[in-house]
Order: sequence, then structure tokens, then C-alpha cells
Amino acid sequence: MQTYEAIVKGLEDIGVEAAFGGAGAANGGLMLALEHSRKIRPVITRNEQAASFMACGYAMFTDRLGVCFATSGPGAFNLISGLSVALTDSYPVLAITGSSWLKWRGKGALNETSGLGRTPNSGPIFSAITKKSFELMRVEDTCDMLEEAVNIALQGRPGPVHIAVPHDLADPDISVGNYHDIRLEVDPVRPDPAVVKQVADVLADAIRNNKQILVLAGYGAIRSQVGPELERFAERFQIPVATTMDGKGIIQEDHGLAVGVLGQSGHVSSCKVFRETDIVLAIGTSFAEHSTFQFKPDLYDDKQLIQINIDDGEIDKVYKSEYFIVADARLAIAALEEEMSSSVGPVPMRDYEPQDYDTERILDLGRKLHPGELVRTLSRMLPDNAIVLSDAGTHTAWLNQYLELRRGQHFRKPGTFGPMAVGVNGALGVKCAYPERTVIVGCGDGSYLMSGFELMTAVEYDIPVIWIIFNNGEFNLIRLEQFQTYHESALVDFKNPDYAAYAKACGAEGYRVETIEEFETAFQAALASGKPTLIDAAITRFALPRYIPSPDGFLEATWEVMRRLFGLSSL
Repeated sequence: MQTYEAIVKGLEDIGVEAAFGGAGAANGGLMLALEHSRKIRPVITRNEQAASFMACGYAMFTDRLGVCFATSGPGAFNLISGLSVALTDSYPVLAITGSSWLKWRGKGALNETSGLGRTPNSGPIFSAITKKSFELMRVEDTCDMLEEAVNIALQGRPGPVHIAVPHDLADPDISVGNYHDIRLEVDPVRPDPAVVKQVADVLADAIRNNKQILVLAGYGAIRSQVGPELERFAERFQIPVATTMDGKGIIQEDHGLAVGVLGQSGHVSSCKVFRETDIVLAIGTSFAEHSTFQFKPDLYDDKQLIQINIDDGEIDKVYKSEYFIVADARLAIAALEEEMSSSVGPVPMRDYEPQDYDTERILDLGRKLHPGELVRTLSRMLPDNAIVLSDAGTHTAWLNQYLELRRGQHFRKPGTFGPMAVGVNGALGVKCAYPERTVIVGCGDGSYLMSGFELMTAVEYDIPVIWIIFNNGEFNLIRLEQFQTYHESALVDFKNPDYAAYAKACGAEGYRVETIEEFETAFQAALASGKPTLIDAAITRFALPRYIPSPDGFLEATWEVMRRLFGLSSL
């Protein structure tokens, strides 16, 4: 069994069903091994960056390993953006790359990245963007190295790992004589019962004293699949649930205890509850810039903060917690509910202001589509169990504000690393992980132009994703930030192609829509076609998404700016 054959067989053993990569001479043996596999579906992308995003998509909502691969040198470096996403956003991803010949190290061989002889040094780069980077130096270490890498990727807070295979060890005459199946030894991160009791006592005492508790759920809650347990916990103790953008949809958004997204483009309803809250139970959130109103330093000054996170490195990283549980969120919430139920009797039903979608504020702005109305229509037509991804850009704010998720539906925005095209390309990986679910991307025209040529990959491999392009011919978010900072904008306008014609030229379906009625017709056709589809939606430039500078509201935020600028004291 050749080296790459052993790696592919090991990945088959642990249930990997898809691998995404770029073609190259240094990984030609891996391509052949994948072609011969009867369990793993290989997808060859036009650019390796897309492959890394697709591996992230494959791992995004599953407990399975995302796999991407590339040739040595520049091909391997094209995986950097996706591995950085996997690191910051907690996706278990394995990157397999070729590597230059060991016997020629330091001579400047083609694609060499040994760091010798004035060549780039890939070792520190991949070590910096993964949980661990390996280079195979002895063929007999193949299975042990793969087993260690996979377990590291999946253990604790998930993340990426990397294995480089030098040309020498991929030689067809070299065999792995000691092959063994890959053993997964991934133990759940269980909560300490003593810590659970301590936190349960604090929460139970707060309920008895009629203090306001608010759950704030982030992507870690999504990752742990705590939704059902969290809904039961919230209902049992009548605790409202706010989310970050990354936690959107953790419970059904029309639930009476769902108060919306907390953050700069979130819902006023969540800010209102947050202002009145005494205790915040933060589950699986890293307190990113958006959800903390640009790291507002006094955001939690008048509140008790309790954190639940699988990664102890997230505890006290941004705000000081009075109590914390380091554990898988699903196990922690289940343990808290059991402990609290023994001391808390029935809790009266409480009414909270529902998420506000501000339908009355969507004004007719002329011939072009209003992006908020577009998202409201998408929300109404969204199939059960659909998955919606966004990309980097202003359209993410519109999706965050107006997309209302029902139970079983998922939403994901770019995480804190936030490269453009991560959603545009990552959707193919999501669809490969969930072929039975509808996968939709809401993306700006700028982010689509970054790597929309992977539409040809979707057509070639019959991956029926639906892309909705928010087309306004500009980098809208950049324009807004330029105006805010410099009071003028520049170099943000661009021309778009005929996306419908482009889609058809690639063998996909394509539609241009300029009214809600045209969008409804196109979206219904896209759902029915079972083919990759682009919907080019001509949106207005004149609509601005809601911006909440502070949970205390615009007046308080304005006064805060005045105090900072002019050294004024509080009234």
C-alpha cells in the first residue's frame, strides 16, 4: 500500500466522505488514491483557496473532519486563508500538501519551501495557523502521524491540522508495511460537577430573587448542537436568549424567549433586555468585535458574567467572568438544568419583546430592490432545514437583521478572520456534507467576483448550491467605513458581468431579478431545478442597514463620543 493510499484508507476508516483540493504534480498520488476510493468523493477546485473554504464548509455543522489538499509550494500556500478560518472559527480540518524532495533540500528545487537556500519556509507558517503541523519523514510513521493529527483536530476546541508529504515518500515503489486503522480517541469536555453546582446555585438564587438573567449564545453553542437542551433550559427557567451573529438560530427565532441578535447590526429588542439584565450567561462566544460594540470596555461593568466555553483560553479574554464552566456547551447546559431543577420550582411565564424586523422601516427607494425586503422574502420562502451562508460585506448585516430562522435551519457568517469568498466557496463543502438540505449563499457582488469561477466546480461535480448576489456595483461596506472615517470614499465602484449569462455559459441556471415578484419566481425555479443557480438581484445603494453603536441607544452613544472627544464628565 503506497503512502497516499494508506492516508486515504485511514480517512475512509473515520467516515470522511469528501475531500477538496487542487491538482498538482506533488500530490498526484493522492489524487489517484482518491479517484480509486469508493467512500470519499474527491472535488478538484479551480483554486486551492476554494478547497480550503470548502473543507471548512464540510466541517461547519458536522462532527466530521473536513479535508483539503494541495501540491507543494504555491499550491500549499493557497490553503492559508481557509486554514486561518478553521483556526479562528473552530473547524476540524486536515490539510494534506505535497512537499519538495528531501534529497534536494536547499538546492532550490521546484516549489521548495524548506527555508534553506533562500527558499520560503513553510514550517513556521503552517505551525502558526494550525493546532499542529506535521511533515512525514519516515514512511513507517504514516498511520501514527495521521492518527495523531486527526485526533488533535477533533479534540477539545476543534481546529485545523496539516500534514506535508515529501516527494520521496510518495514514490510508488515505497510501501506502508505497517498500516493500521485510525483510532479516534476524542473525549468530550465534561463539566466539573462542583463548578456546575456553584453556577447553578448562583442562577437559582437569582431566579428566586427575581433578577434578570440573559443567555448570550455564540457559535460554540451551534458547534456543540446545544439547541434542544438550551430551549428546554430557557423554557424551564423562563430565561430569554440573545445570540451573537454566529449563534443566530440556536433556538427558533419566533420563540417567545428569543430576543434577537445582540450587536452593532443586531436587534433593538436584544439591547433592551441586555440593559435590564443582571446576569449574562455567555455560551460558546468569544466576545467578538460586533457583539461587544467594538469591545466597549464597560459593557459588563454592571452585570455578573458567567461563561461556558470549551476553551479555557476564552475565559476572561475580553471581559472578566465571575464564574465559568470549561466544558462542551451541551453537556454543561444539561447539567445546569438538572442541578437547578432540584431547587427551583415552577417559574411564571414571562413576556419579552419579540425580535424586531422593522418592516415598517423598509421604504420604497425606487426601481432597485431593497435588500431588507429581499431577505424578508427569502426568509418566508426558506425550505425546512435550509442552510444560509453569508460572505464578507454589508449583505451580512441585512441577513442578520431580517432572516428569521425556524427550527432546523442554520445560518453562518464569516467568522473573525473573515476573508471574502469564504461563504461563496464554502457552500460547496456544506452541500457535500448535507446533500439532502438546501444550501443558499447570500453574497455581495464584490465577494462573488473574488472566486465565483468555482461555479464551474459546482457544475462539474453536480453540487446544486443557490447563490443570491446582492448586486449594487460597489464595495458598500468599504464605502460606508471610508465615509465614517475620512468623510469621503474612493475606488469602491466596479462593473459587473451579466451574471445570468455567465451562469448559463458555465452550465448552471441564472436569473436577473429587479423586483420581489421576479425574485420569488427565480427562487422557486432554483429550488425546483436541482442545479447550481445564480440569482443576480439588483439592489439599491441607498438602503443602509441598522447600526447600533451601543446597547444603550444612539443618544447615550453620541454622548459617550462627546465625552471622549472633549473630556466632558458624566451628567
